[in-house]
Amino acid sequence: MTDDYDYESLGNNATLGQDAMAGALAGIAEHCAMYPVDSIKTRMQVIQSVARPQVFATAAAAVTAGHQHHPHRHLHSAAIAEGSNYKGMKVASRNLWRGVNSVVMGAGPAHAVHFATYEACKEAFGGNAGGHHPLTTAAAGACATLAHDALMNPFDVIKQRMQLGDSAYRTVRECARSVYTKEGIAAFYISLPTTLTMSVPFQSIQFATYEYFRKVLNPTGEYDPKTHAIAGGLAGAIASAVTTPLDVVKTLLQTRGQNADARIRNASGLMDAVHIIKERYGARGFFRGFKPRVLTVMPSAAISWSVYEYFKWFISSNNNPIQDKNLLSL
Repeated sequence: MTDDYDYESLGNNATLGQDAMAGALAGIAEHCAMYPVDSIKTRMQVIQSVARPQVFATAAAAVTAGHQHHPHRHLHSAAIAEGSNYKGMKVASRNLWRGVNSVVMGAGPAHAVHFATYEACKEAFGGNAGGHHPLTTAAAGACATLAHDALMNPFDVIKQRMQLGDSAYRTVRECARSVYTKEGIAAFYISLPTTLTMSVPFQSIQFATYEYFRKVLNPTGEYDPKTHAIAGGLAGAIASAVTTPLDVVKTLLQTRGQNADARIRNASGLMDAVHIIKERYGARGFFRGFKPRVLTVMPSAAISWSVYEYFKWFISSNNNPIQDKNLLSL
């Protein structure tokens, strides 16, 4: 019989570089897995004063027409909306993946910084001690978010420009060059204050609720993939539901350069975007794309935390000679 070991002790054995590597892999897996649904969410959130092609109205209607429990139906409906035959469906399905390269390029380094900062701050703030520490983990999550968003925001702008159904961009380089030429470097960062306003509470809520559910579901602290997936999914669902209004504002600012509405195209920042949304749609306008956002974030968070915790466990176990001896004797 081997001695039991506490999974929580493994996190302290990993270096920041190893935490960063685990975070990078988690970030790429998270964003890529649910990217098509995220594309639909972006299209639903974009505001236009002129009539948009029927494709987007049909795709948006398909998402909200009672299929919230079946994400794959969203993709099928969107494909039908963008092409009436098999060839059209194939093109539409590919279009839902447009811009994913930007996510891969940005998510790896951004999530590496994100999780490394989180682990360092959680340790420094005393979050690894026994018991529940929601404020400590929330503070660590907020610090991690500041580092992540400063790096990720330009890639997110490119991603959302390419996700638009009428986007003419085919490569990340083409999109970046066009945005820079037409709108300047500021276009990549105009949404950063709004992004931080959304992401800091989002990540604070997510990290705090994740750590809470993880400890409630797995009080022994042993590595348990099911616990990480459930806790991550619940944390993602709660955080995304609470912060959807700010996500709508962020989408307006990040896609304003391709909007046919002059008022939206010249939106100056968070408050201006808020006024536009309120004028056009009232309070309900701040929840455009609510269902696909939650459907995107919930499984994405479950995947992200599961991948991160697995690689943290895997990397840390290779640093722990006592654990290696126990594993070999099994």
